[in-house]
Amino acid sequence: MTGSAAGQTEPIGTLSEQEVREWINEHINPADFKGKRVLLIVPDATRTAPMPLLFDTLRRLLKPHTKTLDVIFALGTHPPMSETQMCQVLGIKPEERQRLFYQLGLFNHEWDRDEKLTQLGVLTEQETHEISNGLMREEVPVKINKRILDYNLLLVVGPVFPHEVVGFSGGNKYFFPGISGPELLNFFHWLGALITNAEIIGTKSTPVRDVVDKAATLIPVETKALTFVVSPQCELHGLAYGSPEEAWSEAADLSSQVHIKWCDRSYKQVLSCAPEMYDELWVAGKCMYKLEPVVADGGELIIYAPHLSEISVIHGDLIREVGYHVRDYIIKQPERFGHIPRGVLAHSTHVRGSGTYEDGIEKPRVQVTLASQISKEVCESINLGYRDPDSIDIESFANREDEGILLVRKAGEQLHRLQEGAQ
Repeated sequence: MTGSAAGQTEPIGTLSEQEVREWINEHINPADFKGKRVLLIVPDATRTAPMPLLFDTLRRLLKPHTKTLDVIFALGTHPPMSETQMCQVLGIKPEERQRLFYQLGLFNHEWDRDEKLTQLGVLTEQETHEISNGLMREEVPVKINKRILDYNLLLVVGPVFPHEVVGFSGGNKYFFPGISGPELLNFFHWLGALITNAEIIGTKSTPVRDVVDKAATLIPVETKALTFVVSPQCELHGLAYGSPEEAWSEAADLSSQVHIKWCDRSYKQVLSCAPEMYDELWVAGKCMYKLEPVVADGGELIIYAPHLSEISVIHGDLIREVGYHVRDYIIKQPERFGHIPRGVLAHSTHVRGSGTYEDGIEKPRVQVTLASQISKEVCESINLGYRDPDSIDIESFANREDEGILLVRKAGEQLHRLQEGAQ
């Protein structure tokens, strides 16, 4: 990988399609896959990634040497994909599916079906207490999609971005929570929420990353990873290959240069435009996570998503029950929320951001407003502000940084942070 240090003005280069193909052919030895049953673990459609290019290159390189080459989508708790959607992510045309790819297994992860999971072991109370720096102490079952046991080698193919729960996404995160059971997922998402998005996002070494890597040591199958760093425009800045830990570490270093924009001031109003790949608030919350650090105290962040009509297909009823609240609102009322999965509670606190809850009064640091197809009544019921998306002229927010107004046209993958001393 190549790049310039954070804060420098020298642009970080991108790779052409030919350079990507040459890099993969140079760095991945097909002999390592000879005669093996190989399962590719890839992102769903909620991540920017040039998967058609990467899948085509890997298939051409590896398929002649492998016994089996299949694909599972690391959905975590995202909704299942249709076969048509899977093919679109991989760049497979409908006529090719029946002719060239008829033997290719395409699988959704099924996190909520225990019979589709296998338990690899547990994280003990002592381990979770130590790894969380004393924030949590409990025994956590480590479960994963049992399809992995049908293969000799698991190859993660996924991007690395700053992430609100783990610090930087990618690597072993494609196993946990990508294809894991809910117990570990809920545990470490709540651990991330306790630490808070503002503290953890864009930080390479975190307790949550330690949990993910610890769980991965229990996987009884050989694992490798092809990680990469990609721009919002889907241009590749670099790739890394090796063990999931090594490939992730290298990509995270480059991501910290590509995906973090350092700002010399905070903003009283931010228009954070959700791309259409964020088709529910469960993922469009990233538009808040990546920009919360540069919203001024008392300021407003608008998630502009006129295409969005769902809170969450999977978790919507639970989110409606909980609403969106600051962390301490949840912590100080355990009797109200003890029955709610902690992954849902973590999502609630991450979208609402930092703030306080004292003497029964909740005081979020910033106002979060949703401009989408979700009605004003629903927004108010879940403790978010509402704005009619038709009332927003995106261009009226452009080039007004000096006024304390920031427009981010494709939000969710580039982290904005304040430079030291900025206010």
